[in-house]
Amino acid sequence: MTDVISLTGLVKTFGRGSAATRALDGLDLVVAPGEVHGLLGPNGAGKSTTLRILLSLLRPDAGEVRLFGQDAWRDAVALHRRLAYVPGDVALWPDLSGGQVLAMLGKLRGRGSAPDRAAGAKRTAELLERFDLDPGKKGRAYSKGNRQKVMLVAAFASEAELLVLDEPTSGLDPLMEAEFRVCLAEEKARGRTVLLSSHILSEVEEVCDRVSIVRRGRVAESGTLAELRHLTRTLVSAEMERLPPGFDGFAGLHEVRVTELGADGGVRLECTVDTEHLSALMVALGTEGVRALTSRPPTLEELFLRHYAEPERARV
Repeated sequence: MTDVISLTGLVKTFGRGSAATRALDGLDLVVAPGEVHGLLGPNGAGKSTTLRILLSLLRPDAGEVRLFGQDAWRDAVALHRRLAYVPGDVALWPDLSGGQVLAMLGKLRGRGSAPDRAAGAKRTAELLERFDLDPGKKGRAYSKGNRQKVMLVAAFASEAELLVLDEPTSGLDPLMEAEFRVCLAEEKARGRTVLLSSHILSEVEEVCDRVSIVRRGRVAESGTLAELRHLTRTLVSAEMERLPPGFDGFAGLHEVRVTELGADGGVRLECTVDTEHLSALMVALGTEGVRALTSRPPTLEELFLRHYAEPERARV
């Protein structure tokens, strides 16, 4: 199957000479059909520049951008009918109501036949209720969160094959963030493809099939959460009567901390362990009177921090 998004070797520099800033430095990204793909990175990592190039709002200095197998710049008009974009900071026409904005966006996209238009209107009304949005208010009266809701309703009510979402929950309260995630799960079930750019790690962790971590204009690592966790250490905490013999020389342990438990006797062990040594560690600990034992994979936040740690911390 043709990839919905294929970015190859993207380079983009702003400014000239000593003041030049390399926003993208050979970025590669692939998003498969029906996939919810998270694009993670802090401000300045290159996420927004990547999306602007994807949407033909910027030309790259080098590299190739393809949407649905077509050239994203040459075929921009036709391709944009197949996608919906929600920016991180929505600006609406101040004198138009939310309902008028939604109607205009629907007409620009085209609803097709009368049954399609009816289905679109029904879906819009449902989403307005779910996002608790009053469509009668003027754009100037909306808060940031409500402006965001207008574009989310427009995107989810459309029949676009690809949703490009740039910090889409910015300004939403926790209840509306939860509703957004439910809607996103529904769109995934419908087979829509989603590129979600976010710095909210829990959001990406909950809804995304694959994640790409962007650092200094490149994708530092990309894969499913399981694949990314495979490349990291497992966190282990155990209380036991004593440490296993020869524990000081045990392979694959990092950030080891041992605490005496005092009057009750025994020790508490906290450490991280390389994946390939986890089974051996569990066997060794199990022979030493274990009272409590927990192990867990790292969260997406911990994976993220791994790529943005200071060099000396990264070597721990």
